[in-house]
Amino acid sequence: MAKFEESMYKLVVETSTKLPKDVRRAVKAAKEQENAGTRAAMSLATITNNIAMADEQVSPICQDTGLPTFKIKTPVGVNQIELKAAIKNAIVQATKDGKLRPNAVDSLTGKNSGDNLGDGLPVVKFEQWEKDYIDVKLILKGGGCENKNIQYSLPCELEGLGRAGRDLDGIRKCLMHSVYQAQGQGCSAGFIGVGIGGDRSSGYDLAKEQLFRPVEDVNPNEDLRKLEEYVMENANKLGIGTMGFGGEATLLGCKIGVMHRIPASFYVSVAYNCWAFRRMGVSVHPETGDIIEWAYQDGEFIDFAAANEAEKETAAARTEDDVISLQSPITEEQIRSLKVGDVVEINGLMYTGRDAIHKYLMDNDTPVDLNGQVIYHCGPVMLKDEDGKWHVKAAGPTTSIREEPYQGDIMKKFGIRAVIGKGGMGPKTLAALEEHGGVYLNAIGGAAQYYADCIKSVEGVDLTQFGIPEAMWHLRVEGFRAVVTMDSHGNSLHADVDKSSLEKLAQFKEPVFK
Repeated sequence: MAKFEESMYKLVVETSTKLPKDVRRAVKAAKEQENAGTRAAMSLATITNNIAMADEQVSPICQDTGLPTFKIKTPVGVNQIELKAAIKNAIVQATKDGKLRPNAVDSLTGKNSGDNLGDGLPVVKFEQWEKDYIDVKLILKGGGCENKNIQYSLPCELEGLGRAGRDLDGIRKCLMHSVYQAQGQGCSAGFIGVGIGGDRSSGYDLAKEQLFRPVEDVNPNEDLRKLEEYVMENANKLGIGTMGFGGEATLLGCKIGVMHRIPASFYVSVAYNCWAFRRMGVSVHPETGDIIEWAYQDGEFIDFAAANEAEKETAAARTEDDVISLQSPITEEQIRSLKVGDVVEINGLMYTGRDAIHKYLMDNDTPVDLNGQVIYHCGPVMLKDEDGKWHVKAAGPTTSIREEPYQGDIMKKFGIRAVIGKGGMGPKTLAALEEHGGVYLNAIGGAAQYYADCIKSVEGVDLTQFGIPEAMWHLRVEGFRAVVTMDSHGNSLHADVDKSSLEKLAQFKEPVFK
């Protein structure tokens, strides 16, 4: 079991820090189809740079390492209880080493276990088979894309598409709508796994199972093959693009599975996954515990580090005159001068704040003076050295829309001038930005190494009772770049892209599959 535990640790680290070959090729293809000089192209340049940095530093690609989910096939007679115990030990060690963020939170008390263990966690699903080795697949699916999962019960009415019936064409409409509703909140360009049939829980299980298929495989079911190809071709016509900034690459993969159902129910379940598609697999010897073979090793390996210099030149095409430098604390006058589309560079202090912090600040005073300051929607991966000093191991943005009930009120209450996150926010926040003089800045989701490199020191931390991801970290940053997507003049890029993509969605209303 000691060797199996070591093998599981290697699998966790590889999955968290290194994208598989097929996903790299999909990201490269997306980058090649984007128009140079656009926000989407800039985002993809940042993404490929981040992938290379994660490779080099063996650090998490994205700070949100999700709930580790294992699917394991074992020969008859293998002790699954011992395997699960070894996996838990590997998870604890990987968390301690900063390869996973502590994500296990008690649903009733809100307390973070600190080691990714808890009731039902990690998720481990066993199946016996007749082969003579253990097959282990692992997926790390973060909260941003997990929150964009969606399940349809047919027949139903879909915005922009009308009625979806209990047939292949109704399924088609559901899949097109699933991509539309995700927008940039799930860190597009993304992937979808689809489960047709079953009940509510087995349908989602089937959908997630599809995410373990290689990106470039061909569905053996002819109807599903045609549907996968249709969705891949047409979802990219919605114009949502990378991070929801608009663009040509919205969907990088679509995999569909089907199972029987009962007559009264017809579910279409969609598991959405971000560009940081972290899933790996290994074949393990059942007696020695050694890794026999790694999965997803077919085809060309794209080394994004080799293209780094060209990427830097592309990014530098936007001259320094085009980048607006902001030193915190920021004045209202500076904020009012910004408009949607501006690229800004933050220097100075910023403070992290996620769900627990926003709820806390509604009813309590802030532990620091936030007047003129920047709140970063981020739950970083942090490690403390032997001298007790904290270091940031990964620090990309989290999905901002969760803070919509609080954000505007908190900005006005404490004088906050800028909020950084991903995916945009809603009308309540937009109105507050206009009234108060604030701005929303969209960072590149999943680019946890890129942004960690901009953080030069950790100046302090408050409210640690909420756990490492939810604490308020005081971060000193240099050259932290983001795009203005909601300004103080009532403009929202997110609302604009949502509206235009809905209009484009309507062109797919008419039947395609008879």
